[in-house]
Amino acid sequence: MTVAHIVFLLGLVGLIVAMALRKNVLIPAVVATFATALAYDGNVASAVMAVFRATLTAGGALFEIFVVIAAVTSMLAAMRTIGADELMVRPFGRWMINGRVAYIVLFVVTYLLSLFFWPTPALALIGAVLLPAAIKAGLPPLGAALALAISGQGMALASDYVIGLAPSISASGAGVPADDIADRALVLSLIVGLTAAVLAWFLTIRKEIVRHSANPVSATDDPGTGGSVSGGPAPHPNGDLPTPENDHTGTDHTAPVSTVAAIDLPGTLTPVLTRPTPARAWAIGVPATFGLVLVYMMLGRFTDLVPWSDGAGASLVGGTALVLMAAVTLTTRPADTLEHCATHFVDGLVYAFKAMGIILPVAGFVYLGIPDYSGSILGLEDGTGPAFLFDTVESIQTYIPDNGLFAAFSMLLIGLLIGLDGSGWAGLPLTGGIAAALAPQAGMDTATLAALAQNAATWTGGGTLVIWSSLIVVAGFCRVPVGDLVRRLAIPVVSGLLVATVAAVVIW
Repeated sequence: MTVAHIVFLLGLVGLIVAMALRKNVLIPAVVATFATALAYDGNVASAVMAVFRATLTAGGALFEIFVVIAAVTSMLAAMRTIGADELMVRPFGRWMINGRVAYIVLFVVTYLLSLFFWPTPALALIGAVLLPAAIKAGLPPLGAALALAISGQGMALASDYVIGLAPSISASGAGVPADDIADRALVLSLIVGLTAAVLAWFLTIRKEIVRHSANPVSATDDPGTGGSVSGGPAPHPNGDLPTPENDHTGTDHTAPVSTVAAIDLPGTLTPVLTRPTPARAWAIGVPATFGLVLVYMMLGRFTDLVPWSDGAGASLVGGTALVLMAAVTLTTRPADTLEHCATHFVDGLVYAFKAMGIILPVAGFVYLGIPDYSGSILGLEDGTGPAFLFDTVESIQTYIPDNGLFAAFSMLLIGLLIGLDGSGWAGLPLTGGIAAALAPQAGMDTATLAALAQNAATWTGGGTLVIWSSLIVVAGFCRVPVGDLVRRLAIPVVSGLLVATVAAVVIW
């Protein structure tokens, strides 16, 4: 290996250490990119330009994802302005007849909403409408928090199957189709989620239901209605997460919170309802439309009935969201539709870059180790560059057992470490690249290893296993101590990840 290879490897180690210590990875990524480029050709000016080119290259590769996030966010903002988002989930509350049924309904509805709208926006709806109904039906607050965390922050976010952000980021480093990673991540997330849900029921929720029935929560204590949280922070009236500046609960929140989940969704929720007929129509029309989109996607991926190409899911979801945003605004605010549509979309772009912008410099550094991108980052005329990442793994492959199970558990461990930053997604280009490098000698499929690491990172930092993640929001809505919630999630989630790792080796 050359000096540049060694510097690149040290940069990778530095990134993983920074994530494990819950530190922001922007500076380590920039420094590692600069140092690697400098070690490659010894030109300071070229190294400085490489830092910019790396971020620009990552932005070009991932910009489609940012636009999809903006499109979905703008659609939800348009729905929020008329209260249609709340009406969309209200009917599910009628199904909660007791604690057991409430657990299942809350789990399923949270999962479905989180698949299409992401967990945090979905949690705002659930906390206002479904959560009080679930607790009134007999589900204890801790049981509700477990259902929300496992189904939304874990199972839905780990696959991100509909919006497709996480698989696309993983694929950018792995060099395989995003749909392949998405399919495997979906299966693995379901294995982890269902295992965790069953274990959580038997280890915690069943006992809590008995205890809760003997000491029920009064109506004035319904979660999601504001007030302080016993042992954990509640969202402030403006919807922001507690920060060291605005949190007066005495809880230490100096560790960074997941940018993916912690940023408030644009749009103002109005009293329900100033225009009831259009709001009710869109409360039915939006989920029905996305149901048809999902059916089309399934037909395209698994049959020849409709035309389909890899990565088309993001375009289909984004285009549908933009059309729906325009239609909602046109039918509810016809006089100023043009202005409101533009505002919603710009707010969506701001949200997307606030949520995911930190990924760009990290992805840029990882791309520096992949020959498909490194040439343009280093400014090489022929466009072909060094393969720092693959060469590094190849040089140590004699010390790595040629065993699929070992490779799978290695990716699980790497994903767990990366998820300790409270997000996990910032490191997905890295795990994708490592998966591509490890797969050949281990006899494993690259997409499987990337999906496994994606699940581990998201379940950890998305989050269910660290208190400095978006799990703070779940604890706040349910009014349970966040530390207690993590302790109750640890055994079910880790057990689910271990089961999924073995299943990945057996299935693929």
